[in-house]
Amino acid sequence: MAFFSRTRRATSVAALALALALAGCSAQTASTTADTSVSSSSAATSVVTGGTTAELASSIAESTHFDADDLSWDAAKETTVTLADGATTASGTNADAVSVDGDTVTITAGGTYRVSGTLDAGSLVVAAGEEDVVRIILDNATVTSSSGSAVNILSANEVLLFLADGTSNTLSDAQSYADTGTDAANAAVYSLADLTIAGTGTLAVNGNYNDGIVTKDGLVLAAGNVTVKAVDDGIKGKDYTVLLDGNYSVTAGGDGVKATNDTETETDRGWLLIAGGTLNVAAGDDGIKAATTLTISDGAATVSTSEEGLEAPHIAISGGAVTVTSNDDGLNAAGASTDTAASSQQGGMGGGGMDTAGDFSLDISGGTVTVNAEGDGLDSNGNATISGGTVVVNGPTSNGNGSLDVNGDLTVTGGTIAAAGSSGMVVTPSETSSQSGLQLSFDTPLAAGTTVHIVDSSGAVVATFVTAKEAASIVFSSPELKDGEQYSVLSGGTAEVTAGLGAGSATGATEITTAVAGEYTSSGGMGGGPGMR
Repeated sequence: MAFFSRTRRATSVAALALALALAGCSAQTASTTADTSVSSSSAATSVVTGGTTAELASSIAESTHFDADDLSWDAAKETTVTLADGATTASGTNADAVSVDGDTVTITAGGTYRVSGTLDAGSLVVAAGEEDVVRIILDNATVTSSSGSAVNILSANEVLLFLADGTSNTLSDAQSYADTGTDAANAAVYSLADLTIAGTGTLAVNGNYNDGIVTKDGLVLAAGNVTVKAVDDGIKGKDYTVLLDGNYSVTAGGDGVKATNDTETETDRGWLLIAGGTLNVAAGDDGIKAATTLTISDGAATVSTSEEGLEAPHIAISGGAVTVTSNDDGLNAAGASTDTAASSQQGGMGGGGMDTAGDFSLDISGGTVTVNAEGDGLDSNGNATISGGTVVVNGPTSNGNGSLDVNGDLTVTGGTIAAAGSSGMVVTPSETSSQSGLQLSFDTPLAAGTTVHIVDSSGAVVATFVTAKEAASIVFSSPELKDGEQYSVLSGGTAEVTAGLGAGSATGATEITTAVAGEYTSSGGMGGGPGMR
């Protein structure tokens, strides 16, 4: 494990992804670890491919506390902590650094502690030195608190919660806390130090009072099979929140997963990265949220219920699979802006909303993005760029929102986009786009489940789309389209689609309209306005 001061080591996003192959490893001796690091390099670096390393490095802050050494240790030097109501014991290397006061177990020094057993009304506290690194191996451990957090990290340089292979662990806080002060703990797992979760075991976190997992510093989810249920927010890092690998399921009354640091003097903080793993979120408010930049380069992120699905001033998706269902906007590039003064984009041909464009951005360069939104599907209070990947939007049925809503330019240079929704606020690709597109409007809205084929002049099907709900318009762009050529739009036939978009046969289908690639009759819209939802 790396020991270093509170001044963090800067590291590239590629180095973050490099830790993936080691994230689920069990304890190793120093010599074995060196061999493992070498053999894992090629597998780990494959997580960031296709130029995404440079894209990520240019769009997010790169500092993190996590190091591959965090996931290796000498098992002979472990301290064993056996939890039991009124009878907790400690033995091994650092046994004298474990104090027991009733059912409050406190670790006061750096080292590796293997924790097992049960506390029905207790807590695990870390009060180590500011330079100490504490590794806690959860080995079939259950901690339920009756007065506060199950795990309360008061001080340390960093803490690792490692889920031992084949184990099941549970951490639950109280429904009411003895200390409810402004700066008091408010989560089942609460940390004032950098926090990492790794290993291949399982962990259930129950935030009965407020939040599930919270750190007031950096948070790295390196591996693990983790389920979080929380009254308010599910998982919350401050300086950054990073998902490298593992399976995380979050059910939250408030926000699902987020990074919160929006301090003006720390503009390189408050970012969130998903570089692998699987994340499933059901949120009462926003699904996945960052104070500055939200980046997805790999893995699978699904938001099944939310108000805003993904929200941050800057959203960048270069890989992975993103699926969002929202009561309001699906992807929303909005929030605190570092520059609210920007040019106003007033209607005109080819994109742009009617509100002033601020310092916000939505950039999709790869991966798959599937959105089902009652508000705007893709919404940027600044500019938006689509240069790769596949984007499918089933947007609103009401004319007060649109499947695409961009205050500045919507620049399309690659990828495939099918955005269906209402006809009241249609936004189409801007003149800055190099890839052509079609704007399809229907006098009678298409019913949910309608199969739509876009067919070229030779009769070949360019694309097939199946509507998930009523649609009065569709904006479609693909490298297969040729600017200036007319395309027929047919309804019926058969479809073989994934997330609503794919291939099909137009045999027996009926023509419902035609459109010329690159000719747009609508653009602009009300927009969200800088800093507005």
